[in-house]
Amino acid sequence: MSPSVLWTYAFVDRPAGAFARAGDFWTTVTGTRLSGLRGEHREFATLLADGADACVKVQGVVEGGGGAHLDFAVADVPGFVASAHRLGARTVADHGTLVVLRSPAGGLFCAVPWHGESVRPPVVRGSRLDQVCLDLPPSSYAADVAFWSGLLPDWESRPGSLPEFHVLRPPPGLPIRILLQRLGEERPASAHLDLACADVEATRAAHERAGARPISRGRHWTVLRDPAGGTYCLTGRDPETGGLAGPP
Repeated sequence: MSPSVLWTYAFVDRPAGAFARAGDFWTTVTGTRLSGLRGEHREFATLLADGADACVKVQGVVEGGGGAHLDFAVADVPGFVASAHRLGARTVADHGTLVVLRSPAGGLFCAVPWHGESVRPPVVRGSRLDQVCLDLPPSSYAADVAFWSGLLPDWESRPGSLPEFHVLRPPPGLPIRILLQRLGEERPASAHLDLACADVEATRAAHERAGARPISRGRHWTVLRDPAGGTYCLTGRDPETGGLAGPP
């Protein structure tokens, strides 16, 4: 069995040249403040919430348009990595206390040490950034569903509200869920952020005032583009529980 995940971080990955815009926007809409910059190229920062442990970070990337990824904080990084390997992941980079991996579908994620994080940030103005959606090509969707369900055995793994979705709900207290989405076309795996919103329209208006632009609407979600160029979704889910707020 894989070592238990004790905390999760969602990363806002954006081009390095748009790092400041990403930090300004995401701190505004999540009611947080930005930490000092870290990393060799000052490419990392954390969204800090008063009275709670952080669960969202921003990363400036030098290749591609960015997206999102997950960090899993565990007590036993080598054990977690070994479990991921047995299930079909491969290591991209091993920095000792930080290991970067790819899932069978090719999506990036990281294993990091747990530092005692336990207090989930609150709902802010009716919304909460609480989910990373893995956008997967049809040919590898089933493999990634099996991979994540096996790697996270104490998470609830179940079909989503539509046939192209599969949900991985963490144990109580962990701040970030995983949604797997089967794309309608073959293209490389990617990921984006989802916010749970008590009122999607009110949240959309607030995000647009902060600089986001609307892209499209779906059954339970609205797609926006942030000022740093990344797409994300506002979803009609209960920000406290993460479940659908209305009828399926």
